[in-house]
Amino acid sequence: MIRILLFLATNLAILVLLGLVMSILGVDSRSMSGLMIIAAVFGMGGSFISLALSKWIAKKSTRARVIEQPANQAEQWLLSTVKRQAEMAGIGMPEVAIYDAPDMNAFATGMKRDNALVAVSTGLLNNMNKDEVEGVLAHEVSHVANGDMVTLALIQGVLNTFVIFLSRLVAGIIDNFLSGDEDGGGLGFFGYIAVVIVLELVLGLFASLIVMWFSRKREFRADSGAAHLAGRQKMIDALKRLKSHHEPSHLPDQVSAFGIRPKEGGLASLFRSHPPLDDRIAALQNLQ
Repeated sequence: MIRILLFLATNLAILVLLGLVMSILGVDSRSMSGLMIIAAVFGMGGSFISLALSKWIAKKSTRARVIEQPANQAEQWLLSTVKRQAEMAGIGMPEVAIYDAPDMNAFATGMKRDNALVAVSTGLLNNMNKDEVEGVLAHEVSHVANGDMVTLALIQGVLNTFVIFLSRLVAGIIDNFLSGDEDGGGLGFFGYIAVVIVLELVLGLFASLIVMWFSRKREFRADSGAAHLAGRQKMIDALKRLKSHHEPSHLPDQVSAFGIRPKEGGLASLFRSHPPLDDRIAALQNLQ
């Protein structure tokens, strides 16, 4: 119930804020171009604000500890391995962090290729050997080198724009249609909001299919990059180790799409951010 109330309040706030911004900028919300401009501002702006805050959110949500001064040989090895791989990939040295979680996982995030964050779980460090960890680190460094976080934010921003635009456009058409009937009442303010919310949910569902499709594609590309940075067999061994363990992912939703291990469950494979491990292993084995 709290989530529903927050969702309703957020949409109401967006509607009010849209009106204020359009009034200040002199944009006519009744025009197609005016609505598209505001939708783009909120759709793209929200996505890139989230990206800009991604490192901070990731650190806070996982309680990750950034290694500034290595406390032991294992931490020194982590830093030196990421540094070597970053140099090979042509990017700046990322921050390296460790977070406490029993599952074997890792993720990379950040707005810039030269100022990213690579984090690994204690479960991964405790259950993988160095070669396997090196493969995982190379996978995350490849994500950074490929600019996957920025590309994902761009795709999400474009989709957000169309969800905001189309939901309000269709709601406006319905309102105008009902205003022309015998009663001439239209949807009314709260009816309009309700229709917008329903349309956003439906359109957002389809938008998620596109985002998840891209996410699965980038996993194959990151695996290929890891094969180049650390060696194909190390990446294959890491994926096989993941397959042999069945603990669910403990990554928060904010960064789960950037992890090495997908969250278990889900409605269907189309809504998964990661391909099946068997498919990833097969792709690496067939890599030329």
